[in-house]
Amino acid sequence: RNEILFILFIAANLFISTIAFAPSHVARVPTSMPSLSRPSLAEHSTPIKEGDAAPSVTFKTRTRIESDDENPFDWNDVTSEDYFKGKKAVIFSLPGAFTPTCSSTHLPGYEAAYEEMKSLGVDEVYCISVNDAFVMRRWGIHQGLAEDKTVGSNGFEKVKLVPDGSALFTRGMGMSATWEQERGFGERSWRYSAVINDMKVEKLFIEGGGVSQDFGPDPFEVSDAGTMLNYLKSSSK
Repeated sequence: RNEILFILFIAANLFISTIAFAPSHVARVPTSMPSLSRPSLAEHSTPIKEGDAAPSVTFKTRTRIESDDENPFDWNDVTSEDYFKGKKAVIFSLPGAFTPTCSSTHLPGYEAAYEEMKSLGVDEVYCISVNDAFVMRRWGIHQGLAEDKTVGSNGFEKVKLVPDGSALFTRGMGMSATWEQERGFGERSWRYSAVINDMKVEKLFIEGGGVSQDFGPDPFEVSDAGTMLNYLKSSSK
């Protein structure tokens, strides 16, 4: 009888092991995850069109609080609606904080043009990058941007640096680009600029006309501040 029980015990364990380690043909993605949080899909790199709704996501930002601490900030969830609903906003997105073109030309150009863009009916100018809130703040300080030190503020006085750390907004815009052999960035945003008017994409300037993966060159011809200013002037007539 003991031998039979032992054989049954071994057989049961072998069966359990077979089931546990059987290859799965279905990607294991928690069903509770929103679609933009799932592994990159083709739609994440297919740019949305003018007239489409901007993606509705939540950005994990840091907001200034009343504190004597050297890091007087706390976490604050800000939605796309907070940034764009009922407003006319200019956004520009770039591959990464502290990277050469982004730091030497792209961000400085919009910072210099900020007041002129506001005078042309723009409510706010946002720089969006697939970096976290800590990196975006340090980059802004390194760039010499003036911080808004009022309690409740989310960053800087002129161009606001928006952290899209999980690439949710970037994927929703269809601007997800992965650099692996080139630069080793991983997933970042393709370089582009846009006017978002009350949550709708009014105008879109995409470098190279579309998103390329692991692309060597870094085109910078149409998403600059000068091109955006020309559009704003022509559309305000």
